[in-house]
Amino acid sequence: MTDSSASSVWPILHYDDTRAALRFLVDVLGFHEVLAVPDEEGDIVHAELRWPGGGALVFGSTKHTDGVHGRMRAGSSAVYIATEEVDAVHFRVKEAGGDVVEAPHHTEFGSGAGSYALMVRDPEGNLWTFGTYRGIEA
Repeated sequence: MTDSSASSVWPILHYDDTRAALRFLVDVLGFHEVLAVPDEEGDIVHAELRWPGGGALVFGSTKHTDGVHGRMRAGSSAVYIATEEVDAVHFRVKEAGGDVVEAPHHTEFGSGAGSYALMVRDPEGNLWTFGTYRGIEA
């Protein structure tokens, strides 16, 4: 696994059902669970996940409204993950009965660069794009 300490961008999402979100993100999409802190009812207050190719994601529960991100709604985010494993993610989503918005296909993003990409929707409505595009070289 790539050292995620080099990742300086961590998307933050909130979910109504955090336990189901954790299972989907880990078991279906392929993230690695690093930390999941439950509250007294078992809902996850704070979770940290790592992507195998580098990068990190944080999520929590919409019922916890006291923090800086406390007013975030579930299902209102979109995340892009650069990966060569587009077909593997697609297979896992299909096997889990997930929502494939766009099957793997060759496309061009706004920069004009080509990518092999897949778009899925998680159980609470967030959009996830997995693609081979890794950005324009600086």
